Amino acid sequence: MHAYLVILLLSLSIGLQPVSTDLYLPALPGLALDLHASVGMVQYTLTGLLLAFGISQLLWGPFSDKVGRRPIMLFGLALYLVAAIGCVLSTSIEMLIVWRVVQGAAMGAVITSARAVVRDLYQPLEGARIMSKAMTGLGAMACTSPPIGGFLSQHWGWQVALMSVVVYAAATLALVAWKFEETVSTRNPDALHLPTMLRIWWQVLCHPTFRAFALLSVAAYGALFTYLATSSFVFIQVLHLTGLELGWILSSMSLVYITGTLVCRYLLRHIGMRKTIAWAGGSSAFSGLCLCALVYTDHATATALVLAMYPMILAHGIHQPIGQSGAVGPFPLSAGAASAMNGFLMMLAAFATGAWLGRSIDGTLFPLAHGVAFWGVVLALTAWTLVQWHGEPHTTD
Repeated sequence: MHAYLVILLLSLSIGLQPVSTDLYLPALPGLALDLHASVGMVQYTLTGLLLAFGISQLLWGPFSDKVGRRPIMLFGLALYLVAAIGCVLSTSIEMLIVWRVVQGAAMGAVITSARAVVRDLYQPLEGARIMSKAMTGLGAMACTSPPIGGFLSQHWGWQVALMSVVVYAAATLALVAWKFEETVSTRNPDALHLPTMLRIWWQVLCHPTFRAFALLSVAAYGALFTYLATSSFVFIQVLHLTGLELGWILSSMSLVYITGTLVCRYLLRHIGMRKTIAWAGGSSAFSGLCLCALVYTDHATATALVLAMYPMILAHGIHQPIGQSGAVGPFPLSAGAASAMNGFLMMLAAFATGAWLGRSIDGTLFPLAHGVAFWGVVLALTAWTLVQWHGEPHTTD
């Protein structure tokens, strides 16, 4: 497959995540009203999807090592399409939760296989460049999904907004079935054998290169999740912005993220991977410290907070493509399992961060500042130590 086709397929596949969440969020008020659901029950449609997405990856990764990426991606997209249709046709909140859980499990199959494709085809450094280009497309979807979802749900209702997810899934399934060629050259027939799975997972977790890049991915996602989980509360309830103003802020963040993926490719080409990650780690820590300074000195206006967040969002466009490609780098024959473990750890960090925020949100801006600062410092320390020591992987299988 040509590199441009790989990038397009990757963008559409990993783009299922923002399409499944960001496009869905503006439809929640109308959905809750029509299905006579409480806010708590509606939240289960999001947490259920993320939980199924995180756990299912542990199975889909070894499965794709055994049978190949193409069949798992086709099955996952077909199942996702069925679940998306089920969401549109749901007549109760309980039914919708069930279909969202199925949707999350199917999304795990597609995204885990897509990440592993990068290692099947490219060495880690080139894989980081390819993943960065794919994540530029992901950023475009994250930028356009909220306004599209808001426009459709406002004018035609939440079912029409969710129908756009059906159209997206159908188009992606058609393109993968038509153009995607198998990328696994040597299958592992024992990948689903439980002792083999446990051995591979242990081997992955013990590898210093995996730990370095996985921690990079986890911390970057933790910082982003902190921002996403608190943004509506901070900007609407604390700083009294309108929903439209928050929408513009979210779109601007997505544009900064896209810029980060472009900066990533430029820096990789001119200063190399280690220096690129070191620079991005410093940018993340700087963002967290600026937020703390604004909050503690009582200068935290909406504009100041947004400007302070930009360095972290920009760095996210560097951390994620390099972290995700680097984590699977040492495992050319077990890329699915390594991709799955990395994705599972990222979702685990999101749940831990969400649980902490649930106890910490207190009507102030401190949870946002403390959360981003914590993950920013973790990112900087990881980028300046572990990645510098173990950034050039040696293969183990």
